[in-house]
Parts: sequence; structure tokens; C-alpha cells
Amino acid sequence: MERRFKGQPGGVSEPLWLSPAFAKIIAWRWYVIAVYALLLPVGAYFAAQVGQDNSIDRLLARNDPDYLATRAFEKTFGAGEFALLLIEADDPFDTAVVERVDRIERALQGVPRLTTNSLLSVYRRAKAGFEPTPDQVANLRDFATGTDLFQRQGLFGKRYLAIGLVLDVRGSAERHETVAAIDRAIASVAGDLGPVQRIDRLGQSFVNVYLDDAQRTAPLYFVLFALFMVVFTIALYRSVRTLVAFLLTLATCLALCVGYIGLTGGTFTLVSPMVPMTVLVTASATLVYLQSRFVERPADRPVDAHQLFTLTNKFVPCTASIFATAAGFAALQVSNLRIIREMGQWVAVGLALTWVTVFTLFPALQKLLRTPTEQERRGAAAWLMRLAIALPRFTYRWRWPLVVTPLALSGAGLVAVFGLPGVVAPMPLLTEPVEYINHASPIYQDMRRLTPLIPGLAVTHVWLKGGVGSMSEPTVLTSLYNFQKTLEAVPDVGAVIGPTTIMRMLRYIGGQGDAWPSDPAALDQIAGDLEAVVAQEPLVSHFVDPTVAQAQLTVISRSNEDEDYERLRHAIYQRWEAAQAANPELKEIQLQTAGLAPLQARMAQSLVPTLAESFMLTVVIIFGTFLLIFRNGTARLMAMIPSLFAILVMFGVMRISGMMLNIATILIASTVLGTSENDQIHFFYHFLEGRRSGSVEQALRHTLLVAGRAIGFATLINAGGFLAFVLGADLPPMRQFGVLSALAFVLSMIADFTALPAALWILFRERPDDVSEQAEARYDNRATRRSQ
Repeated sequence: MERRFKGQPGGVSEPLWLSPAFAKIIAWRWYVIAVYALLLPVGAYFAAQVGQDNSIDRLLARNDPDYLATRAFEKTFGAGEFALLLIEADDPFDTAVVERVDRIERALQGVPRLTTNSLLSVYRRAKAGFEPTPDQVANLRDFATGTDLFQRQGLFGKRYLAIGLVLDVRGSAERHETVAAIDRAIASVAGDLGPVQRIDRLGQSFVNVYLDDAQRTAPLYFVLFALFMVVFTIALYRSVRTLVAFLLTLATCLALCVGYIGLTGGTFTLVSPMVPMTVLVTASATLVYLQSRFVERPADRPVDAHQLFTLTNKFVPCTASIFATAAGFAALQVSNLRIIREMGQWVAVGLALTWVTVFTLFPALQKLLRTPTEQERRGAAAWLMRLAIALPRFTYRWRWPLVVTPLALSGAGLVAVFGLPGVVAPMPLLTEPVEYINHASPIYQDMRRLTPLIPGLAVTHVWLKGGVGSMSEPTVLTSLYNFQKTLEAVPDVGAVIGPTTIMRMLRYIGGQGDAWPSDPAALDQIAGDLEAVVAQEPLVSHFVDPTVAQAQLTVISRSNEDEDYERLRHAIYQRWEAAQAANPELKEIQLQTAGLAPLQARMAQSLVPTLAESFMLTVVIIFGTFLLIFRNGTARLMAMIPSLFAILVMFGVMRISGMMLNIATILIASTVLGTSENDQIHFFYHFLEGRRSGSVEQALRHTLLVAGRAIGFATLINAGGFLAFVLGADLPPMRQFGVLSALAFVLSMIADFTALPAALWILFRERPDDVSEQAEARYDNRATRRSQ
């Protein structure tokens, strides 16, 4: 059975079983607390098992075509992350410089899961040894400059020698171990650089390690949030007992949420700190709604009776707001980005656990700690009384500007993010991982300074699949050589390395020159040599499989953004079609692209659909929640104006300030919409209470008196919680997320108290009550008593 509010259509229902259920929870408080006392260490244990991994293969869903292609490619040719060590010097072939490069490379030889390639290692294999003496260094210079093979691969330049690194790592732990060993090798000469000016580390592996280390400071976010909650709770409720109840409840919510992630084998990535922070912010706002209602106890009502009234009265709006938020985050499952889908799932589960905790543990702690009400801790709220009298009439007088202006700004924000065909381009996407790190860090500055000097760091594998032995056919090899030459002419391509590159290098080492032969006998010799060295030379096995049925060309480019890569992909396929048309022997060979560059491009392609689809689903879910709870579609649609206004204006601010959409800021829309809608749910719940027997003005006053202060405090919690990312984050996307989220929450609150009442005046077509100031004061007193 349910007790329904009578009067206005769309009234709110309160199940009759709520009060007895909460009475039992409070009566069994010791059992409730004992259960959570057992769950808390279990949750903390599993939470401690959650690792950190920011590698790009964590981004995409496991069923993504590019992800599957890359994994299949790695089964044939091996996995690997490409990186470079650049040793800078005025004269890279100075004997002292070469000696230090040699020491570094020798130190790297014993590092597990690491393959090195450098000018020195090639020369050492060619000459059956090498020592950095002046004579041998002079011979090395002649060897390097006698062909364009080595310079095109980026193994040396006018002011540097390079050591190419291939890290065969799987997961964050192996990557960290390997990079630490590389650092130790660099340290072997760091104390005596001599003429070496700098040793630079370039590549995605080093960026991933930096991101992992930067995210290890994530606990600082929650320390800052805890300090904020301590100050906020004491200032608001002036009670240490209330503070203890809040902190214990929040700690339990955090432990259960992160413990679930650890229990299911989850791993944190770049955006994962948003998961526990979203749960904490939502839990804190819900506690404030409950406690703020609880402290407003009439003098003639016993504490126990008032606690049951509070829990029963706030159950529906708190439940609706939590589950609307959870459903909104669950909508992130539409994303093709694995980390976004995981975030949506984790937040949804975390909020479900939060709902249970808030309505079981917190009431038990309230009773056990005897948290005081305003009868024991009197708080002044004269400003709220004045606001409740003045604001409804202000919003009526300016109702049209207060509605039209936010709608116009929202339209501008919509154009800012999605663009206007032929007039405004869509907001640009930022997908290059190096842009996610601190721009003041040495690794960022080195990569930006040196990228124009090297072939590039973006790796795309051109995977060729034919019949057994097909890749060693002389005519096929010649066609692949010509195809490789056309790829090297593509803008932004710095180097293309493939089987023909290796065979040209072997010919050069053997004194036959580096040119690709046209003589049939020489071509037959190359084909035979290729089949012979596939099983013997590890370097060759990276480019040709043992059956000589498959081969790959490694395209190294500066195509770091999605648009650049799409041009590169198009150029690869276009030139392959031309090669097949000109060379019939290539007709049966299939081409497919794989590697980190396609994965990165796929991530970019998934960002805008993630924003648009998840945002629309969140709107539909929250509107459905409003409709289910309040049963008036038109009014509830207008209730979404504050959140939509805040989000779209925030996108306009991003556009004006030059910010770009990235893996973090793409989540702001769903996060803010899901979280800020809590305020509108509480607003409407109490507005309908007031409409049972009162006018629009009386209902608005009732809402402001009962929920106005709590909405303001919840906004402070939302904004303050996400501002912790600004103070504690080292990564630009996380800081941007914190600033923009806080701004959106404040904008939403402003619209709650202006645009939303104005829209209700327009919708209900009423005028303010014709009452004197004394009558207003009398109504104010009656409304206060009725709300209690």
C-alpha cells in the first residue's frame, strides 16, 4: 500500500512500509554496524589490489576491430612498444660520444623483454665486433654516411645518435620494470657525459610510465576531499558527532566501491579517479540532504519520531536521484572505449552500494552517535527566510529573460561543441597521449622539441598476408620495394621499414651497395637469402613470418591526431590498390593496418559518439526517472533546463578558452548531468509537496525553505569535490575536468534558483499571490511548520 499526496496531479507517493523498515534498521543498529565493520576491511583489501595502467590498449573494447587486428598481428610478429634514446652532441661521431653510446647499449643488452637496434649494433654485426677506438669510430662514420638507410630510420642525425628500443611488455608492471632498467643503463654514463649534451627518452612507453606515476598521487584527491568535508561539516552542522557519522559512512562507500573494482579484477586508468570521486560526491550530497532535513526538528517532535520522518520524507527523492545518476553512468556502456565503459559500470555499481549504505549505516550511526538537531545546535537561517519571500516574485517579474537567456546560451554552447555546418567547425579532439602529461615536464618538452628532428614516433604496421612462401618471390619483393618507396613519399611519413629494408642492409654490409637490384640473378639471390635468414636473424622475424606467407612494413610517422592518421590510412590503401593494379603478383595478397597508431585513431573516433550517445541516453534516462516519479512530462522536461544550461555553457567556455575534448573532458557532460539532476529532483519533490494545497508562489517558498539550503550545500560539495582534481592533479586533462565540472555545478545551482522557478511560472500561468507583507510573513511561518 502507498500513501499518496492528494491535490495536484502528479503527486508523490511514499510507501507505507518505509517507516517500519527504517524503525527496524535503527532498532538493529548494532547489527547493522557490525555487518559494515566486517565489510569495511574486506573492501579495503580488494581496493588495495587495484593497479594502474594507462597503456593505449586499455582504452578500446576487446571486441573492437582495430584492437582485434593488433592482437592478431602481435601473435604473428610479436608485441612491442617502440621508443627511442637520443644521445645529443655537437658531433655525434666524436669518439667519446660513441664510447658512451656503446656503454649504454651494452648495459641494455641484458634487460629482459627489450630489443635494441642502433647504428653501433648493426656495425658490430657487420664487422664481427666493434670497440670505440678512433680508427673504428672513423670507419663507423664512413659506414653510416655511405647510405641513406640508417639516417632515414632515425638511427643518427646531424646532432644525435639513437638507440631504437622495442619493449615486449604486457601490462603496467612489466613496463615499469623495463623502463626502470633502461633508466639504470642511462645512469651508467649520466655521471660522466663528456661531450654528450643530453640523453633524451622518447616514446609511448615513457609517457605511459609518467602517466602511471602521476596517477599514483590520486589518494591526494581524496585527502583533500576529506579535509574539505571536515571543514564543511563542522561549519554547517557545528557537531563533531555529525562529522564522525559522515566520515564513517563515506569511508565505507569508498571502500565498497573500489573494493568491487578490485574484486572484479579492474585496473585504474587515466580517468579512473573520477569513479570514487563521483561516488563520494553523490554520497556526500545525499547525506547533506538527509542531515539538513533531520536538523530542522520542531521543538514538539521527539528526535526518534523526527528521524523516521526525515528518512521517510527524503527516501523517494534521494533514491530517485541516486538511481538516475547511476543509470546515467550506466549509459556510458554505449561507448566503444573500454575505460569509459568500465567507468560507467563501476560508478553505477558504486552508487547502488552507496544507496544501501546511506540508508542503513548512516541512520544507525545517527542514532548511535546521537547527532544533534537544531534544537540542540541552533543555526541561523534568516537569510533563507528572506530569500524564500523575495525570490519567487523576482523570478516571476523576470521570468521570460530568465528562461530565454539560458536557452540562448545553451544553443551557443551546442554550436561550440558540435559546430554549425559551413560556419563553425566542431570542437577539436585531443588524442595524442603526450598532450595528457604536464607540459612543464622534461619528457613533454623533449618530445615536442625533438619530434621535428626524427622520423616520428607513431607506429603503423602494414600487415601483408599471402600464401606460403609468397613473400620471398623475387617479383613480389620488387613490388613490395616499389610500394615501400611510394609510402615513404607520403607527407608526415618519416620512415618505412620492411623486409626489403633488411635485405638492402644485408647487401650493403656485404659490400654490394644499398640499391635494389634489377638483375634476375641478384633478385633470386635476395629471395634465397631471405628464406635462409628468417629463422636465424631475430630482426628479420619482426618483418617476415617463418612460413614466409606474411610480412609487415613498419610505417613511422608524425600522424598523432585522428585526422592525420586517417589521411595516412587512406594513403596506404590507395597506394596498395595502385600497386596491385600495376603488379598482378600482388593480387592475392591482402593488406590490413594494425598497431598503436590505429588504436589511437580508433580512440579519437570513439570520443564524439561517446559524448553524443551517452549524453542523449543520460537525458532520456533522467527524464524517464522524472516522469516515473512525478508523472508530468512537460514540467519535468523544463526541470532539466538548469543542468543542460550548465553543461552547454561549460562547453562554450571550453571553446572560448581554447580547451579541447579529450578522454577526461568528454565525460563532463554525463557526470554533471547525472550529478546535478539530484538538485532538480529534490526541488520538484518539495515543490509538489507545496502544490498540494498552495499556489505556485507558496510552493516555491516551501521548496526554498525545505530544500534551498540543502541544494546550495550539495552544490558546494559537488564543486569542492571535483576541485580536488585542480589542486592534486599533475595531468592537464584532470585539472581541466576539475575546473569545468565545478563551474558547471555552480551554473546549474544558479539556474535552479532562477531559470527553473521562472519556467514554472510560465508553465502554470499563475500570478504571484495578492498578499501584504504581513500576510507573507504569516504564510512563511505556516509554511515552515507544514514543512516540518
